[in-house]
Amino acid sequence: MAASCCGVKRQKLNNSMPAVCCNGSSVHSNYHKNGYTVAVADMCFFCFDVLHSHLYSYEQPKSPIFTNESFPLFVTWKIGRDRRLRGCIGTFSATSLHGGLREYAVTSAVKDSRFSPILKEEFHKLHCSVSILTHFEEAGDCMDWEVGIHGIRIEFVNEKGHKKTATYLPEVAVEQGWDRIQTIDSLLHKGGFKGPITHEVRKSIRLTRYRSEKITVSYHDYQAEKLSKQRA
Repeated sequence: MAASCCGVKRQKLNNSMPAVCCNGSSVHSNYHKNGYTVAVADMCFFCFDVLHSHLYSYEQPKSPIFTNESFPLFVTWKIGRDRRLRGCIGTFSATSLHGGLREYAVTSAVKDSRFSPILKEEFHKLHCSVSILTHFEEAGDCMDWEVGIHGIRIEFVNEKGHKKTATYLPEVAVEQGWDRIQTIDSLLHKGGFKGPITHEVRKSIRLTRYRSEKITVSYHDYQAEKLSKQRA
């Protein structure tokens, strides 16, 4: 599965080259089932189980009971009270939820090139988010999307003539306090564009907008769920 990172690592717009992770694969049209909410807390609990087993070299958990339909997805780990980003990787290719979450729970925790791998000592401080991507639409131009509503994926040609891609999930622009132009410029830098960003550069971007079903749980939520199951 081709992987893509989803957010920023304390990025500032005047940085000459913000942190870059690997970029995404082809975008599919629309995987959302009308009237059906896909993301559930059990997905995050499963990611906690998978990461715990990986960190302690335990046997991997059995397949979960939530749906195993195929969707593009991302797994995000944050840490501490300030919820500092600790890793976020996913895929734009539709992948079965059981296998995809099993893979990206670990990949986002230990293979995000912007961060050192998550350690055992950090596990009890973590927050896990699962984002299920839906409603993919080709935008009319790079401004044809709404902050806080859409995630965006851009395709562009860099100053050396190489095709590049990069993405931000819907919450990134809101968390950073960016408008659409600031978000686009940041995303160009994230994707590896090093030249001056002009109106012509922005106009040449091919942008796909999408929405996300996101669920987040903390380690304490995870522990409470485990205790509840033991008592049942």
